[in-house]
Amino acid sequence: MDWGLALAALGIGAVVGLTGMGGGALMTPVLVLFFGVPPLTAVSSDLIVSAAMKPVGSAVHMRHGTVQWKLVLWLVIGSVPAAFSGALIIAIVGPIAGLTSFVKTALGVVLLIAAAGLIVRAYFALAEYARNDRGERDLPSGGFQAEVPVRVFPTLIVGIVGGLMVGLTSVGSGSFIIIALMLLYPMLTANRLVGTDLVQAVPLVIAAAAGHLLFGEVDWQIVWPLVVGSIPGAFIGAQLSSRVSGGIVRRALALVLLAAGLKMLGVSNELTVVALAIAFIGGTVGWMWLRRKHGLPRTWRQERRQRLQDDQT
Repeated sequence: MDWGLALAALGIGAVVGLTGMGGGALMTPVLVLFFGVPPLTAVSSDLIVSAAMKPVGSAVHMRHGTVQWKLVLWLVIGSVPAAFSGALIIAIVGPIAGLTSFVKTALGVVLLIAAAGLIVRAYFALAEYARNDRGERDLPSGGFQAEVPVRVFPTLIVGIVGGLMVGLTSVGSGSFIIIALMLLYPMLTANRLVGTDLVQAVPLVIAAAAGHLLFGEVDWQIVWPLVVGSIPGAFIGAQLSSRVSGGIVRRALALVLLAAGLKMLGVSNELTVVALAIAFIGGTVGWMWLRRKHGLPRTWRQERRQRLQDDQT
């Protein structure tokens, strides 16, 4: 048992439990960059672990009724065969020289998409929070809706593209698909977006895992420590989700994904550090501006202090 792998999986599982994102987007680059696992083996092994870890968050959302089942149906119709096909594609092109480089490049691109997805997701959550704070959600003509009409064809396309991304790179079930759902269904509440995405990801990653079991390069000496660490990590993260600021976790995760994506694309350490510094400073200033634009104090601390003063008066 490699306890270093188990410990890394524990931390990644906790991040998934806290944010609903970051499984494949963190696990695969960690395996490649820090443990020297070949990219194809990392993708295959990570998908097996995700198939065991994803149901943890899904069960919570199903109990709370925050799942749009019609959306899940059409996403799964597209994503399951596409995810299985991703593993088959890797098996077919396996003998071609440069496959490892291709997978690393694909991972880098998808990781950058995942980082952008966290930012978009955080903005939608901020906008919904601001609407609730102003009481606009209770108005008949405004706010988000629990149920929306399903746009079948674009939803099916999202499932196909997302499934193929997951089958090829193990990344995308919690990043690309939720971004697409935000754009297609802006009137859905944030918790229903997360719940729907998590539930549709279960059959998606199972299909991708099955494909990689048949055609991929699963290393069980890597898989078992990851399973041992990730499942309790996801449970701990879910328990802590009500106590830890999700905003802090999302910002930290976005920076990690940005760094991992740039390194996968072969960017030098110096440029990666510069990019992280620009993202951190620019993101902090930009977030303050967005909060003010939506009528909120610049920081959560200022808002909390203001609410305490209002309660005292």
